[in-house]
Amino acid sequence: MTTSEIKLKDGISQYLQAGRDFIDEKAIEKALGKAAPGTAVIRRILKKSLASCETLEPEETAALLAVEAPELLEEMFDAAARLKKKIYNNRVVTFAPLYCSNLCGNNCLYCGFRKDNAQAIRRMLSVEEIKKETEVLCGAIGHKRLVIVFGEHAATGADYIAEAIRAIYSVRVNTRKGVGQIRRVNVNAAPMSVLDLKKLKEAGIGTYQVFQETYHRGRYAAYHPGGTPKSDFRWRLYSMHRAFEAGIDDVALGALFGLGDWKFEVMGLLAHAKELEKTFGIGPHTISFPRIEDAPGAGLTRSIPEKVSDRDFKKLVAVLRLSIPYAGMLVTARETPDVIREVISMCTQRDAASRIGIGAYAGGNNGQESERQQFMLGDTRSLDEVIGELACLGHITSFCTSGYRCGRTGDHIMKMLKSGREGRFCKLNAVLTFREWLDDFASPDTRVKGEELILMEIQEILVSDAYSEEIRGRLRDYYDRIKNGERDLCF
Repeated sequence: MTTSEIKLKDGISQYLQAGRDFIDEKAIEKALGKAAPGTAVIRRILKKSLASCETLEPEETAALLAVEAPELLEEMFDAAARLKKKIYNNRVVTFAPLYCSNLCGNNCLYCGFRKDNAQAIRRMLSVEEIKKETEVLCGAIGHKRLVIVFGEHAATGADYIAEAIRAIYSVRVNTRKGVGQIRRVNVNAAPMSVLDLKKLKEAGIGTYQVFQETYHRGRYAAYHPGGTPKSDFRWRLYSMHRAFEAGIDDVALGALFGLGDWKFEVMGLLAHAKELEKTFGIGPHTISFPRIEDAPGAGLTRSIPEKVSDRDFKKLVAVLRLSIPYAGMLVTARETPDVIREVISMCTQRDAASRIGIGAYAGGNNGQESERQQFMLGDTRSLDEVIGELACLGHITSFCTSGYRCGRTGDHIMKMLKSGREGRFCKLNAVLTFREWLDDFASPDTRVKGEELILMEIQEILVSDAYSEEIRGRLRDYYDRIKNGERDLCF
C-alpha cells in the first residue's frame, strides 16, 4: 500500500474542523503576547494546578510562561516539584533507549540519521543482534524497560518493529539472585497507518512515541525538506489519533527544543494534550522535551536556531508539569548531570547508561561514536552511578511496569493519576522493584545508599493512613519473598 493510499484509508480528515487542525498559531501567539499577569494571578494558577491536577487552559499556561521574577519562579519550581510528588510520589523510573537501525529516508537538518549524512555508518540490527543487546541491558545493566528507536525506512517498518518487540520480550538472563528481563517495550518510530499500528499492538507495544519536533508549520517546513516522508506536518500531527484508533492506549508526545520559540512549543504540547483529551478522553502518557544536541553530519546543530538556556529549560519543565499535571515527564541523557539534577524533582522518568550507537551495548564500547549516533549525549554515567545519586537526593528508582499489566492504562490510569491514587501504587511497586535491582545489580556503595532509602520508604508506608493493614501485610510478604529470590511481585 502506498503512502497516498494509506492516507486515504485512515488519514486525518475525520479529525479536522472546517479543514483546520488543532494548532491555532494565531491564538497561541495572541496568548503569548499578552502582558505578564500580577503575582496574585500566578499564585491562583499554581493553587489550581496543585488542587485539581487538571490540564490548565492556554491562557493560564501563557501566564506561567511570562513569569520572570526570581521569587515567583522559585514558587513555580516548588509547586511543580510538590505536584509531581503528589501524583507520582518521589519515585523516578529509569529506562534505556535501544537503537535498532539508523537507516532513514528523511533529511531532517538537525539529525545524524539524515539520509544525506555521508559520515554515518548505516546499520540495521538482526533479530539475534537485538536479543544480544537486550541481554546486556537486562542481564548486565539491570534495566526493565526500553524504548526502541528506528529511522524512517521501508526496511524497518511495522513488521520489523513488531518482530523486535517480540524478540526483546523473549530474552531471560540469570542475575545474582533472580532473572533479568525487559517487562515494557516502548516504541519511538515514524508515524504509521492504523493497520500497521495494530501490528505493534498485537506484538505487545508499551507506549508509542512520535515527537512533532516543532508545532510551528513554517519552521517544520524549513527543517524537514519536501519530498521526504517526514515533510508532511499533519500526517505526523495526527499520529496519536491513529494510535488510539488502533487500540494503543498509551501515547507519548514531545518537541525538539531549539528549532523554534520554546514558549510556542510548550503551548503546542498543551494544545496536543487538550486535543487528545477532547477527542479520546485520554491525554499523553508521557511528554518529552529534549534540546538539540550536536549531531555530526547535521550542520544545524552547530548553529541552533532558537537555543534554549539552562534557565529557560528549567522553566519550561516546570510549566509543562503544572500545565499537564498527570503526564509523565521525561528528562533525557542529552542533558548534563548538572541540568538533570536541577529538574529531576519535577520529572518522573529518565534514561540512564544510554548508548545510542547501533549495536553499542553488546559491542562493549562505553564511549560515544559520532558516526554511529543520532546525536551526542550529555550524561554517559552508568545506571549504578545514576541510581546512587538519585538515592542521595531522596528519589527512589522504580523499575515498575505492573500498572500496564494490571490494566492501569489509558483512561483508567488518567483517572487514577488525577485523583492521586496511582501515587500509592507507585510507592509500593518502587520499593519492590528497587529491592530486586539492589540485590541483582547494585555495587556495594550504591547498595548501602539504596538500603537507607528503601527502609525510609517502607517506614513511610507503614505509618501512612493511605495504606490498609492488608496492603502493609502484603508488602511485607512480597518484600521478603523478593529478598529470597522471587521476582515480579507487584500491586
